[in-house]
Parts: sequence; C-alpha cells; structure tokens
Amino acid sequence: MTYKDGSKDIIASDETWKVKESPIIMDGFDGEIYDANAEVEDWATAKCDDSTWNYAVLRQAPIGVLTAHTAPADKIIEALRPVSFKKLEASVYEVDFGKEISGWIHFKDIRGQKGDTLNVKIFVNLRGDSTVYLKGEGKESYAPRFTWYVFSKAIISGLSDLSAKNVIAEAVNTDVKISSEFKTSNSLFNQINEIWQRSQLDNMHGGVASDCPHRERSAYTGDGQVACVTVMHNFNAAAFYQKWIRDIRDVQNIETGYVPNGAPWQPGCGGGVPWGAAMNIMPWEFYLHYGDRRMLEANYWAMKEQVRYMLTWLTADGTMLAKSTNCNSKEPNYWLNLGDWAPAFAIPLEELVHTFYLWRCADYTAKAAEAIGNVTDFRYYSELAKRVKGAFHRKFYDREKKTYGDYGSNIFALVMGVPEESYKDVVATLRQEVVEKYKNHLNTGIFGTQFFFETLAANGLNDVAYEVMNQSDFPSYGYWIKQGATTTWEQWNGKDSRNHPMFGGGLTWFYRILAGVKVDESAPGYKRVIIKPTLPQKLSEVYYSNMTPYGKLVSEVRQNIGSLN
Repeated sequence: MTYKDGSKDIIASDETWKVKESPIIMDGFDGEIYDANAEVEDWATAKCDDSTWNYAVLRQAPIGVLTAHTAPADKIIEALRPVSFKKLEASVYEVDFGKEISGWIHFKDIRGQKGDTLNVKIFVNLRGDSTVYLKGEGKESYAPRFTWYVFSKAIISGLSDLSAKNVIAEAVNTDVKISSEFKTSNSLFNQINEIWQRSQLDNMHGGVASDCPHRERSAYTGDGQVACVTVMHNFNAAAFYQKWIRDIRDVQNIETGYVPNGAPWQPGCGGGVPWGAAMNIMPWEFYLHYGDRRMLEANYWAMKEQVRYMLTWLTADGTMLAKSTNCNSKEPNYWLNLGDWAPAFAIPLEELVHTFYLWRCADYTAKAAEAIGNVTDFRYYSELAKRVKGAFHRKFYDREKKTYGDYGSNIFALVMGVPEESYKDVVATLRQEVVEKYKNHLNTGIFGTQFFFETLAANGLNDVAYEVMNQSDFPSYGYWIKQGATTTWEQWNGKDSRNHPMFGGGLTWFYRILAGVKVDESAPGYKRVIIKPTLPQKLSEVYYSNMTPYGKLVSEVRQNIGSLN
C-alpha cells in the first residue's frame, strides 16, 4: 500500500497470520460438503474474535516462477431460474433449468432445522453432489465456492419446504465476452452456433479450454487448436489465448521439442501429432485475428522446435510414421498416436493425418518467419512444406481410384492443394463420396470436420455443404439438437460426453463462407478485410458481426432470385 505521504507498506502472509478450519469439509471434481454450523460470523473483519485460532505454518512454495494470471477471471456469467420444479415425494424435488451449463445451484433463503442435510444430485452427467448441513438459524443461503458441475437438471432432497424461488442456477466460466452475432434464415444453423457457444463457454475455466467440463476437465491442445478459429470469430479471446498459448509453450520439452497433448501438462491426456500442432497453429491464427506480432515473436522458437520434433517421425519417403513409440517405450502407445479423433464411422490413415499436420506446421512456421522478417527461415520452412506436400501426394493418391481415401482424406488433400492434373478427379470423387455414399452426411472426425464445409465451398460444392449442415439425423450437428442437446457433444452418436466444443471447428463456414468475412493475411487484425459472401441456393439471409481491433465488422447478405445484396 502507498500512503499519501509516499510511504509504503507490504501486507504479506506469514506465521503471524491466523487460520481456522472452514465450513468446507471437502471439495473436489465431484462436489462439496459444507457444514454451516462451522461458519464464523464476521470472520473477514476486524470484529472477529480469533483468540482460539491457530497460527499459520510456513510451507515451501511450489517450484517454478510465479507469474501473473493474465486471462480474465472466472465469474458468474448468467443466472437461470427453473423452467420446471417438481416435488417427487416428501422432501425430494426435481429441478430443470432448461439448458446445460457449467456452474452450480445457489440456494437462497432456505429454512431448516439444525442438523438437517440438504443434498444435491446432478441429474445428467452423474458427476456432482453437494451436501450441506444446516445450522437452523432462520434463513440460510449456500453455493459452492471451489468447484462446479455440469447440469441442466438436479435432484434436491432433505428439505420439507423448498420452492422454485429458493434455487438459482449460476453459470460459471472464464469471463470471455461474446463479441459476435450470427443469424441466418435457417433456424437450425442459428441453433448449431448457439449450442456450440454454450459448450465453449462451459469449457473455459482458469484461462484454459478443456475438452469437457465434467469428466476430465483437461486442457487438450488438439481440441484447442481445432476450434480456436471459431472461438476468435465469436469471442473477445485475446487475453485468454495469450495465457493459454504461454501454457502450451511452457510445457514443451526443451530437449526434444515435443508438445504434450494437454497444457498445462497432466498425465493421461491422449492425442498425437495434431495435438502438438497447436504450438504452430494457435499463435499464427492469433496473429491473423488480433494483429499482434508479439505473439509470433514470443512463440517462434517453440514453433520451430515443434517442427523439429515432428521431423523425427519422418520416413524415407518423406511422410510421417503412423505410430511412434514415444517416451522411450518399446511399443507404440495407442493414446499417443490417434490421428483424427471421434469419427462417425472410421478415421483416415494415421500417417496421412500426421503428414498433413507436418505440412501445416511447416507452412505456418514459414508464414511466421516472413511476418517477423526472418528471410532465411522463411525459405527453409517454405521448402520443407513443399517437400512434405509432394511426398503426401506421391504416397497417398490412388491414381486408379482417383482418391486419397475415405473419411476426410480428400478434404485434407484439397486443403493442401492437389496437383492440377488430379484436381478435377479428386473433387468429383469427393462429391460422389459425400452425396452418394454418405447421403449428404459427415464422415469425418474433429480434424476433418474443421475443414469439411469450407473445403466443399472452395471447390464448387457449397450447396452440398449446405445440405450436410442442414441434416438432422445421424451423423450431423442437427442430430444432436433433435435429441434435445443444448451443448455440442463428443461423439456424433451421442455416446460419452455431451459437452465437448471440439466439433466447433467446422462452424467457420458460417462466418467465412456464408457471411464471407476473411482476414487479409497481408494486413492482419482485420486492418484489411476480404468480404466475399457465398450463399447456397436454399439460404436467403445471413447476418454476422464481430468486434475487431479496428472496430465492429458487419456482413449482412440477402439473396433474392437472381440477385445477391
């Protein structure tokens, strides 16, 4: 503290501070136990009598450098009243808040006897129980402090007198503001964007993006990179990504260049090559969207190191291995060599996906080198990307069948750019595959889906992209909504987690193709903008806006017969 006379005081915790056990008996992923009888009135004021409290004990600080948390803090973002409140039996109630959130239930002005036990059981994801022991002194209120749950419904028991006015669901996540608005004449598209936004927010806690907010709560780098462009088209996420990208850089192996599948690192995160590729992809996409070259300068060495690590997977033919032993093990670990993930049917060849991401990382590193003025590195990584691209086409293109394979393989190839003599055949094969074989449905995992719609549009198949996005049966985004989803799911068939934002990567088609808003790479941060809306025949209106570093950008498109406005 600095006083008016210029003198200063530092108030720091030490062994003169006093401590007492709090009313929170236990808290963790699965809930909290709270004993209101242990509450201390005025405990955080000078009026508190701490004569029976104990002195604090000095502990060794964790290793590492203490740095500021630069991402926005977590906070209560939204309060939801019940849409349904039912008494199932004596002292047992079912409450439904209408949509799935990450957060908690706040009980207000409840009454009970001393020793009464209030129990909360999460209804949908079956992870999250709270137990509260009441003190029985008039009106009481309670909400968890150090954990959250994922729910839309809950079973509450233990109180004979409880009504809807006593319960509020509070959505809690990192305070990342929605900066965009998207709406079209197709209500399904609007719903898809809305449930993805909800799922993304549910998975933003503590300045990292998790795979799911209830089961693992892990900051998977692959999930993060595949959806980051969609995030930047929807949220003011600059401070959020500055923090998380630093986390990714911090966990990189300084000897090998390997970037783990989760950051901050934790054991048990499965993934592989596309996960570590976050180290190259996210800084470049950040630079394009926010125009801050410091992001490239801070992470450029790490980008180069990640490519160096990827080159240890290279085979004699210039493509990457399908599997690597990793971590000095004798046998490849399946969970470290996933290729694509969560497909509707099956994944493409792992070595094809891995080689695609080596090309992508080399290409992005070349672009970063050019942006920061490193001409020598620009030439090296450009040439590397060119060699990898050539090796990809030589190995994976089947000239007889005119395809690179199924399950998104042709999508990956077209993103790279196929040789001119094969181009028409590959596009024709892709059209036949999507329209005839899969009946205008997705056949891709999270990485293939990211490029699916924009690639169709870029190659004259935008009306096909529309038909696929407009489906409401398996596998499709609309299938989830038809099943009652208010968030996006982990699997197309609805198995496993029902709050995963990773398939949001495919939604860039909404903003960059339908609304036609693209950043000019030569003038990043939307200093110069490319506006080229492309509406399918069946879509009449699109509105998209987003706040950029240069102000609000709006694209509003209406299509009448024979004209585009």
